[in-house]
Amino acid sequence: MNAATSFPAMCVPPGEARVIRAFGDEIHVHLGGAQTSGAFTMFTDFTPPGGGPPPHWHEREDEWFLVLEGRVRFLIEGEWREVEPGTAVFAPRGSVHTFQNIGDTTSKMLIHTTPSGFEDFYAAAAVEFAKPGGPDMSRAVEIAAEYGIRFAEA
Repeated sequence: MNAATSFPAMCVPPGEARVIRAFGDEIHVHLGGAQTSGAFTMFTDFTPPGGGPPPHWHEREDEWFLVLEGRVRFLIEGEWREVEPGTAVFAPRGSVHTFQNIGDTTSKMLIHTTPSGFEDFYAAAAVEFAKPGGPDMSRAVEIAAEYGIRFAEA
C-alpha cells in the first residue's frame, strides 16, 4: 500500500468490471468505492442512440468524461456542444449538465466521479429498472435524490 493513499494498487483485467444496467445505459464499473476507499469511481458508459440522462447536477460528486466512441453532445453551462472522440468534459458538482448520444451507434465514454458513490446510485436505480413492467420513473427520481442527484430544466 502506498503511504500517500489508503488503498492498494491494483489491476482490473478486461471482463472483470461490475456491469450495471439502468436508464437504457450499461455501465462497467472498473474501480468503485470499495476498491478506492471512497476516493473515486471509474466506469465505462455505453449509451444507445438517442440516449442520455435529463439535465441534472450532483450535490456530492465532480464528474468528468472522456468520449471514446460515437457522436455525443453535452449540455455544459447552458450550451449544447457536439464533441468528437478524444474530447474530455468536466462537470464540477453543482453544475447542470447532461449528455446525449446523437449518433446511430452506441457511444462509449470513460467516466470518473469523485468521491465514489455514483455506482451505488446506479445499482439502486438498476433494481427499479429491472422490475417487471419497467421502472416507476417517480421512484427513479426519488432514488436519484437519495444520492444527491437533482434534475433541472434544460
